Amino acid sequence: MDYDRLNSPSTSAITLELMGHRLHISQDPNSKHLGTTVWDASMVFAKFMEKNSRKGRFCPSKLKGKRAIELGAGCGLAGLGMALLGCDVVTTDQVEVLPLLMRNVERKKSWIAQSNLDSGSFGTVTVAELDWGNKEHIRAVEPPFDYIIGTDVVYSEHLLQPLLETIMALSGPKTKVLLGHEIRSTTVHEQMMEMWKSNFNVKTISKSKMDAKYQHPSINLYMMDLKAPHVLDAGPNDNGITEEEDDDASNPGGEYEDPGVKTESCASSKEAENGNMDDWEIRRSGAMAARLLKDVKLT
Repeated sequence: MDYDRLNSPSTSAITLELMGHRLHISQDPNSKHLGTTVWDASMVFAKFMEKNSRKGRFCPSKLKGKRAIELGAGCGLAGLGMALLGCDVVTTDQVEVLPLLMRNVERKKSWIAQSNLDSGSFGTVTVAELDWGNKEHIRAVEPPFDYIIGTDVVYSEHLLQPLLETIMALSGPKTKVLLGHEIRSTTVHEQMMEMWKSNFNVKTISKSKMDAKYQHPSINLYMMDLKAPHVLDAGPNDNGITEEEDDDASNPGGEYEDPGVKTESCASSKEAENGNMDDWEIRRSGAMAARLLKDVKLT
């Protein structure tokens, strides 16, 4: 993960060690579509799942056979990570992104076949077109799902309502929603949190539960489930949120922080000057943040 990865045509793929396997994920950072780049929140999400897969709700024995859907999958890293843990995953995105997504999924299938690995330990991965709010696309993927996941899927206010409606339509009473979000716009983030809190019980995953390397103060992971009754409400919640007790006995209380975003200091400038920052920290530096903001064009 080097500093120029996002905009360099020489980085058409990234490699990530995940669950004891080396994943090669194709990307096209020079594309005009945001979905063809591997964004950092997907790496944070995948490594979080890996770290917490030894016990609790995310261990393979509990995820085996569970149905998951990835919204705005892009290059498909988060969905492939869920499949490595045993979930049967439907990765979805807009039609323009599907060729790259399908390439990554097919590479995973080919890799399993050529490696003579026990394919029974992995979940299935399929690809489907899903435009948020499109009822025909939603029916075609056959909801509800056990897990709905998404990483870096919101960068503009106009996406919030269609995303909410789609998550609602894909959800059942026991659906868990796992989202990774990098804060680039305070306005978008605040509106997003108001909407989530009005409709879901929201838990912010503690940084201590994330991979020690693959995390950053601007990237947050959220676990959510629907409030009862199932009522769509896009307005703000004046009373905050209600957190339910974790239904997994092996995940005791205190695993999650209170909802909201805590401010944490970034790597110090002194560390950068001394050359002590590794590739991930350099990638997460202020210069990279500026580049990301430049790339994202709000409409």
